[in-house]
Amino acid sequence: MATAIGNGGAAALAVEQNGINVIHESERKGVPRDLFWPWAAANISVFGIAYGAFLLYFGVSFWQAVVVGAIGIAVSFLFVGVIALAGKRGSAPTLVLSRAIFGVEGNRVPSILSWVLTVGWETVLVSLAVLATATVFGALGFDGGLATQVVALVVVGALVIGAGVIGFDLIMRLQKWITIATGVLTVVYVVLVVPQLDLGAVAALPAGGAAAVIGGLVFMLTGFGLGWVNAAADYSRYLPRSASSRGVVGWTTFGASWAPALLLLVGLLLAGSSTALLDAIGADPVGALSTILPTWFLVPFAIVAVLGFVGGAVLDIYSSGLSLLAAGLRLPRAAAVGIDGVIMVLGTIFVVFVAQDFFGPFQGFLITLGVPIAAWAGMFIADIILRKQPYADVELYDRRGRYGAVRWESIGLLVVGTAIGWGFVSNAFFSEAFAWQGYFLGATPGFEGANLGVLIALLIGFLGYLALGRAAVRRQDAGGAAAPLA
Repeated sequence: MATAIGNGGAAALAVEQNGINVIHESERKGVPRDLFWPWAAANISVFGIAYGAFLLYFGVSFWQAVVVGAIGIAVSFLFVGVIALAGKRGSAPTLVLSRAIFGVEGNRVPSILSWVLTVGWETVLVSLAVLATATVFGALGFDGGLATQVVALVVVGALVIGAGVIGFDLIMRLQKWITIATGVLTVVYVVLVVPQLDLGAVAALPAGGAAAVIGGLVFMLTGFGLGWVNAAADYSRYLPRSASSRGVVGWTTFGASWAPALLLLVGLLLAGSSTALLDAIGADPVGALSTILPTWFLVPFAIVAVLGFVGGAVLDIYSSGLSLLAAGLRLPRAAAVGIDGVIMVLGTIFVVFVAQDFFGPFQGFLITLGVPIAAWAGMFIADIILRKQPYADVELYDRRGRYGAVRWESIGLLVVGTAIGWGFVSNAFFSEAFAWQGYFLGATPGFEGANLGVLIALLIGFLGYLALGRAAVRRQDAGGAAAPLA
């Protein structure tokens, strides 16, 4: 069994020895409110302000955007909170607990999907941190070119990879300080930009139709909580199994959603006040947000922007390493994080120094992956609802155990949900590489841009597993748990 990590400062810098194993009883610690800090730090980025402009691009009014944004953020992060509950119950990473649904070998499919998604997100976040640094340096009159970008990449990359390699204890401490520092500086930013608001222009924004509202809702779901569901249990797995289930769901949901909700509101007011700013955010989110600041606050703005991106990237790289191990790679956890870090740095070099048009196609790529992840999330949430007994720890790692090698009905449900979901999304706008999608959109005229496929995949996964997985979960429960779940 892995060595316990103490609570002292020196121990927080010791490399975590746990990988995808079940956390030993002696190492479980903390209380549910500790989950507030990692999820708050990962979602407090000023990039959340830019989402206000992105949401208005769908052609909705201010109040429509407020309602859609609030629902999308709250519901999607509630999914994260519910899946985090499995971490407390099973004391193992998300993509290990998923073996109860897909089988020990069959679970390699969602594990690989999770790994690709998290590596992609961490690459984007580090790229944005590097570009934000260069943008602010340029605004200050310094060289924001190659040298600045290289130094920023080295510093940000080292911080993200270092935290991911050292692991859980350091991440929990780091995310607390990122939340506090970023929160304070973000409040100052909001105060400084209040004079830029034009409430008359905001109120005059025309309302959109049903397709625009649904499209905005799906965008918020995929841009926030659905991007984190595959990591949800990775940070609750250290909690004692006696910890409050309501507390796990509540603190995860609240920690992740409060900052995006407030930042989105600020972004809606700013972007709705100025069509010039609305257009500029689409081209360069961080640069556009810095243009409305006094010069003296540009350096603090750079700090808040970079820390926000780092907070998200740290959680991503930690979880991507766990997903890679769950997919079958036999290496220590720290080595898996190192592999992901190399890929992240190479991807960032491509984005920052080579690519002419990356973020558009990558948005299409994320929505494409968002469909199977939504189907998987629906299945996982249904499994949590159906499961009445604790996980059989040892059998999560034994293909001959109660969870089996491959549960083909679950694989089939994931494939069906993904295939139907892709038929109802349209990503050709982002890149011609995704023009093959949307093959069912003729059945929903006027909703081509709504990306209904994400919601459809989520419902197919959830309802399908409630119907097809009930008997299997009952058999698994009957295999031996002594006490019902809390």
